[in-house]
Amino acid sequence: MSPAEIEKWVSDAAKAFAAAGDLDSLKSARLAHLGDKAPISLASRGLGSLAPEEKASAGKLIGEAKAAIAASLEKATEKLEAERDSKVLLEEVVDITLPVNRAHRGGLHPITIIKNEISDFFIEQGYSVEEGPELESGWLNFDALNIPADHPARTMQDTFYIEPVDSGMVLRTQTSPVQIRSMLEHQPPIYMICPGRTFRADELDATHSPVFHQVEGLVVDKGITMAHLKGTLDNFAQAMFGPDVTTRLRPSFFPFTEPSAEVDIFFNGRWIEWGGCGMVNPKVLATCGIDTDVYSGFAFGMGLERTLMVRHNVTDMHDIVEGDLRFTRQFGVGL
Repeated sequence: MSPAEIEKWVSDAAKAFAAAGDLDSLKSARLAHLGDKAPISLASRGLGSLAPEEKASAGKLIGEAKAAIAASLEKATEKLEAERDSKVLLEEVVDITLPVNRAHRGGLHPITIIKNEISDFFIEQGYSVEEGPELESGWLNFDALNIPADHPARTMQDTFYIEPVDSGMVLRTQTSPVQIRSMLEHQPPIYMICPGRTFRADELDATHSPVFHQVEGLVVDKGITMAHLKGTLDNFAQAMFGPDVTTRLRPSFFPFTEPSAEVDIFFNGRWIEWGGCGMVNPKVLATCGIDTDVYSGFAFGMGLERTLMVRHNVTDMHDIVEGDLRFTRQFGVGL
């Protein structure tokens, strides 16, 4: 292990590192010149067998040689890594002139979008959003709402009954049973809306569907009057159709409200029927265990499909229910 021999090890390592064409070749060269079986490593392990007077000088030579070989390795590594990175940049460059992938990534249905919009509006007013089952008992769907046994809505021509018929179960014809559930479960004051899917035995045509969506609202508190109802409907209509919309109430009849009214809006130069409303019938409040001498309330209900059709001038219900992306994409993803 002479100085000339050690110098040759350093020179051979530098040449091998410089000759490596890639990082894999450099790794092989590193193992040959700095690995456990490399001459410099074997010489380092042999220092222990030298005489004390020789160990210091030999250790210094070997240490300097290792440092020189490591420096050559680092220089070669930096060079090859730079070449690799430059190659990657050239090979993986993005051609921005290529057409982008315009595949539609999906989104919410326009009915869901408008339901969320309505929910957000009433949440801002302090209302809760309640949900209930679509398969409902006849008592909650009819009797608790003061709908008599001989009412036309209770016939099989209007309502989907679940077999066996004597089970008393129906597909809910409105979301009003959710109002009954809320009054049975909570003490006034109650401020809630209940958007959801409903079912009636209608044929699918331009303006009707056997499966449709409603949003109903209920307020029960002390001192509630028709004035509160009218103000709520005015704000609701303006949120849906713009600040210039006008509402009016036309006297009507519903078993579960008294007095009752149809809600019309003046929109795009004409009056359009929007939904129904009224003061909650005291019989309904009493059925739910609410003291009618202390509390009063109002309720309203609108179809989501009708709201969507009026607001966006949709003329055919088929467009809403058939899932044609050419229709739904007009409303954005809604996320």
